[in-house]
Amino acid sequence: MGFLDALLGRSKPKRADLDQLFAVPSAAITLATAGFTPTGIGSVCFKAAEGGPFAQTEADIRALLDVDEGPPVELTKDSYGYTWLVVRHHPDDVAGLVTDLHAVNLSLQDAGFGPSLLCSLAVFEGTVGGQTRRLGLVYLYKRGTFYPFVPSPGGGESRDNALELQVRGLLGNDLRVEPDLSRWFPVWGAPGL
Repeated sequence: MGFLDALLGRSKPKRADLDQLFAVPSAAITLATAGFTPTGIGSVCFKAAEGGPFAQTEADIRALLDVDEGPPVELTKDSYGYTWLVVRHHPDDVAGLVTDLHAVNLSLQDAGFGPSLLCSLAVFEGTVGGQTRRLGLVYLYKRGTFYPFVPSPGGGESRDNALELQVRGLLGNDLRVEPDLSRWFPVWGAPGL
């Protein structure tokens, strides 16, 4: 950061700490105490770029993650124009899922597409009040923090803020939880939720 940047109050963007993703398996153990188990679904959300270099990076990622014994990596778009790269593992293999999510983030970052990354998501499921609920553990790439996202039952675009805050309290010792609640963005249409 230069003198002029400091004088004008501009700061250099913080480099993402992708290794924070490796805390998800221990968070999964904590979530299990609250009745939430992994679904084996994870995804990385990014704004796809046009052109050959991005297409090649995307092809490289798919080749890295597509294996014979598992389902292929899926690419979907949401209604907001973001691309989701969806990875599936056996629900007991949270470490493998996180490793794949880390590889996708790192590949995009190393290819120069880090600014296009929005978040990563690991999906959990549990029963609350007699209803099956889905919980997304969202990793904010640019902040290096996590937050829970719990859509309300019955569809629509409403969320269960009370349950999200309960989960935040549970995971405070396992993950670096995003302290600014205004950054707990809804991820409507996220795969697996």
